[in-house]
Amino acid sequence: MANSTRLFKSFFRLLFPVVLIIAAAVAGFSVWLVYKTSRPLTSAYLITPEKFGQLSSRAAQITDESWTNRDGSGARGWLLRGAENAPAVILFHRYGADRSYVLNLGVKLNESTNFTVLMPDLRAHGNDPKIKTCSFGGCEAEDASSAIEFVRGLKNPNNIPLVAKDIGVYGVELGALSAVMTAAKDKTIKAIALDSVPGNSDELLTDVMGRRFPFASSFTSKFARLGTYLYFFDGCYRHESFCETARQIDDRKILLLAGLDAPEFQDSTGKLAKCFAVSNKIEQKLDLSPSGYSIINASMEQSESYDQRVIDFFRGALQN
Repeated sequence: MANSTRLFKSFFRLLFPVVLIIAAAVAGFSVWLVYKTSRPLTSAYLITPEKFGQLSSRAAQITDESWTNRDGSGARGWLLRGAENAPAVILFHRYGADRSYVLNLGVKLNESTNFTVLMPDLRAHGNDPKIKTCSFGGCEAEDASSAIEFVRGLKNPNNIPLVAKDIGVYGVELGALSAVMTAAKDKTIKAIALDSVPGNSDELLTDVMGRRFPFASSFTSKFARLGTYLYFFDGCYRHESFCETARQIDDRKILLLAGLDAPEFQDSTGKLAKCFAVSNKIEQKLDLSPSGYSIINASMEQSESYDQRVIDFFRGALQN
């Protein structure tokens, strides 16, 4: 018995350091994966208001704005002011994109409705972002609330609030997660357009992993999900299903969009429709080709059709 005990202790002393090394390696690899994917690759804007302004007099009126998020970080976006006491709509792009991806939609929306339109860069996105890390929806939702506060603080030349009470939000993928979480907390958001909505932040992380690391397997994605618990120790990352968030939204008008270009999010977007309270008025179009996920690659005809669908939704949902 004594010999067995000594043998076990010797084996444990030999094995324990190996287990620690393996655990540290797994943790380190997991955190590295999250570190890399939480830093989107950035590039120059597809088009700027200055260039767009050569084609559109309305685009020439865009101003470059900045404000402070609730956590003290800096935020920025393009603003198109609308008519006094008209609603406002905020457009949130997807992961790896930036505000230029929604610029065309924003200009058309402003031209068609005279609503105020804000097009922010989500954190870690755009040219030389002030915040380098994306949180896959959690902190972005808080930033979205800050963007709404910025819009509500806009004044006309007579120092009277520019924007009416009702607000609309539009988001694609990461932007959709930000929009739905913000809408769950802010009942003045009366119109919500969501395109290619992941079921939760883990689904978005897995999709981004596949794009950033084509060699990545589902096993590798599990490592990354583990890494989020270590990397986002501040609680910014959301593991729970956004269905629970959607259940908090009631008495709104909602547009759900998805398409064949992002099949991984078609199912999750459709399932989300069943999560909203029955008091909501929901429209769905889940077989778009393309959806807002890859609208920049669409033909002019496809782009106009998509934009008009979104514009008609906000006009009907927000105009009295």
